Amino acid sequence: MPRLSLPTSRTGRALAFSALAASALLATSLSGGSPAARADEPLTAINLQLTPWTVIAQEKGIFKDEFDRIGVKKVNLIASGGADLVGAESAAVNNGAIAIAQRMIYPATVHRANGLDGVVIWASEPSNRYRAPILARADNDKINSVADLDGKKFGSSRISCYWSSPFEMTTKAGLPFDSRDKQGRIRYTSIDNSAVAITSVLTGATDATTAHLAAGAFAGAWLSGKLKVIGRSPDDGIYVNNAGRVTYFARRDFVNKYPQVVKAFLAARERTREWTYDHVDEAAQIVADKTRVPVEVAKFQISHAGEWEFMAGEPNADRARNAIKTFQAWYVANGDDILAERSLTESQIDAFIDGRFFAGGEYSIYN
Repeated sequence: MPRLSLPTSRTGRALAFSALAASALLATSLSGGSPAARADEPLTAINLQLTPWTVIAQEKGIFKDEFDRIGVKKVNLIASGGADLVGAESAAVNNGAIAIAQRMIYPATVHRANGLDGVVIWASEPSNRYRAPILARADNDKINSVADLDGKKFGSSRISCYWSSPFEMTTKAGLPFDSRDKQGRIRYTSIDNSAVAITSVLTGATDATTAHLAAGAFAGAWLSGKLKVIGRSPDDGIYVNNAGRVTYFARRDFVNKYPQVVKAFLAARERTREWTYDHVDEAAQIVADKTRVPVEVAKFQISHAGEWEFMAGEPNADRARNAIKTFQAWYVANGDDILAERSLTESQIDAFIDGRFFAGGEYSIYN
C-alpha cells in the first residue's frame, strides 16, 4: 500500500488516520474469508456479514439451497461488533474474516487505490436523492439548508457515502469541506462511528452529518423525529448516477479460487431480494428478531426509498466501470485529496470490475 504522508493539523491527521484505518481493516478482513478459504481443499464454510438481507437468506433457507449444491455446508453471519465503525463491517472477527464485503462504490474504489488487491463482483443500479442526505438537528433553527453550513462544523465518515454525497452538494454550493491540504468553508471532521456522529449532531458538537437513513444506527434517530434533512444529492449529479452505487467485492485470490461460491452468494442475494419484496411484513419480523431492532425500524430499513440492501443490480460491467471513471475524475477535479494522490488508471478500473460475474460472464447470474 502506498505510504500516506500525515499532515500536521489535527483535522488533517484525523482524515489521514481514518483513511489508513479503514483500508487496513478492509484489507485484513478480505484476506480470504475463513481459514478454509486459504486452504487447498474445497470451501466448506463461509463467513458473511450479518445484515438485513443475509439474516433473511439464512432464516428462509436460501443460503442453504444455494451453497449446499457446491459443498459449502456452513454459513456464519458475522456482526460488525460494538464499535460500529463505518468500513469495519469487513473486519476479521470470530472464526476469521468475512469472505465478501459490501461497500458503496466510492469507498470500495478508495480501498483499491490504497492497495487492496480486490475485485468488484456485483454493482448496483444508480442511486437516488434519498440515499445519503445531509442531516441536522430537528430543532436547530439556524441550519435549514446547505447554504447555512458556511463556517459550521460537519462530522461524517471520510471514506464513505457520508463524505462523497455531501461533498458534491457543498462543493456545488461553493462551500468546500476542509481537506488535509487546506481549510475550506465548512469545518470537516472524520467520524467513523455512526453513534458518535449522531450524538455529535444532537448535542451540538457538530452542526450536520450525512447518513443512510435506513442504516441501523440512524433509523431510530430519524424515526424519533430528532433529525431533519437539509440537503439531498441532485438527481442529475455525480453521486446519484455514479458514486452512490453499492458493490460487493472480495480479494482477487479468493474470487479466482472460488468463483462458484461467489456466484452462489450473488444468486442467494437476488432470490432474497425478490422474496423480501413479496413478503415485507414477514421479512421485517425476521430482521427485527435477528438484528434486535424494533419491527417498525426493520420495516423502514426494507421499505424506505433510501435503503440499499435490496437494490437491483447493474448487469453491464462497462457501465459499472464507467461509473468509477466518471466519479473519480469529478472528485479529483474538485479536490478529493485521497484519489488525487493515488487515482486508479483506466486499466486498473477495468480489472477492478470482474466481468466474469456480470452479464455475459462465465459466472454471471444475469445469463
